[in-house]
Amino acid sequence: MMRHTGWVAAVVAAGMLGAPVAFAEGDAPAATSELETARAVAPIDDAPYDSTGRRDPFKPPSVGVSRQQRGEPTTPLQRYDVGQLKLVAIIYDTHEPRAVLEDEAGLGYIVKRGTLVGLNDGEIRAIERGKLVIEEQAVDYYGESHPSEIVLELRAAERGK
Repeated sequence: MMRHTGWVAAVVAAGMLGAPVAFAEGDAPAATSELETARAVAPIDDAPYDSTGRRDPFKPPSVGVSRQQRGEPTTPLQRYDVGQLKLVAIIYDTHEPRAVLEDEAGLGYIVKRGTLVGLNDGEIRAIERGKLVIEEQAVDYYGESHPSEIVLELRAAERGK
């Protein structure tokens, strides 16, 4: 069986190179035409791949047009991802609770319920004792938008414990 695979590989290689092949007296394969050899090597449907109208699988799916593409002005808090912001203070014992978010540069921003935060059109839904709840639109693998909650909490050292 091994002897047959050797001459098949030689025929295919010779057919690809266009060179004649010589065989020993007992090893000669059955007569094959060049067309059969070409079919064995190259696929019949050799159409080039066309990606027109298809989504790039290496880019994350997006939901419509972003604020920057629409030309809407963004606030400094909308230029950061929610994970880049840190909750440093909360004033919750008032009529309208407020919180202080700090960016990576150390700048603090006073926010209240309804303030827009983050790259994905996040909005502050609740300011409670020790935590801040942000709701933003998350996009799943199929490109559908679903609301998701992100909770930022004060650290124990910042709570005064």
